[in-house]
Amino acid sequence: MADVTPTPGIHHVTCIAGDPQENIDFWVETLGLRLVKRSINQDDSGTYHFFFADAEGNPGTSMTFFPWEGMTQGKVGSGQVSRTAFRVPEGSLDYWEDRFDDYGVDYDDRVERFGETVLPFRDPDGLPVELVGVAIPDDDPTEPWTEFVPEESAIRGFHSVTLWLADPQPTEELLETMGLERVGTEEAEGDTPGDERTRFAATGEVGKYVDVLPTIQGGRQGHGTVHHVAFQTPTDEDQEAMRKAVRLEGLNPTQQIDRHWFRSVYVREHGGVLFEFATSGPGYTSDEPLDELGERLVLPGKFENQREQIEAQLTDVTIPRAETADADD
Repeated sequence: MADVTPTPGIHHVTCIAGDPQENIDFWVETLGLRLVKRSINQDDSGTYHFFFADAEGNPGTSMTFFPWEGMTQGKVGSGQVSRTAFRVPEGSLDYWEDRFDDYGVDYDDRVERFGETVLPFRDPDGLPVELVGVAIPDDDPTEPWTEFVPEESAIRGFHSVTLWLADPQPTEELLETMGLERVGTEEAEGDTPGDERTRFAATGEVGKYVDVLPTIQGGRQGHGTVHHVAFQTPTDEDQEAMRKAVRLEGLNPTQQIDRHWFRSVYVREHGGVLFEFATSGPGYTSDEPLDELGERLVLPGKFENQREQIEAQLTDVTIPRAETADADD
């Protein structure tokens, strides 16, 4: 087996949305994340790519979306990330239930999972999401964005992703190759179809868990589903070692692709989930000052020369502002 630096955890999760304004309104105003990058899908330049994260856009905090308005509603099933979970400070779930009531968010009863309390809910496209109450250490690597949600309740990056798989074993072996450790198995609760949930832990503090559930339930990609999950391979050397390791597992990863804010390698893992390995740099502040992140449409590389044509294809959007929301109350 190739010698790899264990992944610290999740880098980002990319999902499919419908209406771009509805997507921004929910993830910025309702959930309180910062729009740290407003760009385009580099493989489909007529579609936005939104990045929502903590105040600094740190690795392990960014939920990103392709708002493909013409795509149909998806269905979560085998071979997909079925749920994405975020960390929130322990004791803040009462605040979030009250907020969800105020904003009309569709949420479920809390469940207990591996000793932690989980609040499941859905975004406007039906994407399954969870908040998990955890103790936030003083030296936590995330920086909360507090324009809409107070610091004592604000989202603090990823907690985990859950994978639905017809045959979990090959994927579980791949996760161990990536440096995650099997830390426990328990009976699945909530709306999951499997009998048992197996948890794997990475070495970092944020986005460290991957849960695996067996299911043969069919799914389809569309609004309200995850497109891919990216794991941190902080340096180019880490990434190349990981690329070699997954090749030895019988998979066919891409060459490195420059995504402007990080460099990426993609691979379709054994169970059908699209994995990405992403470097830490150069980061979201490489082309915008920290205090101006997300304020303008950023067109990386060759796309800047096509700005007029690209902007003409995109729906106009407005970023919610706390002062505007207060004025409307």
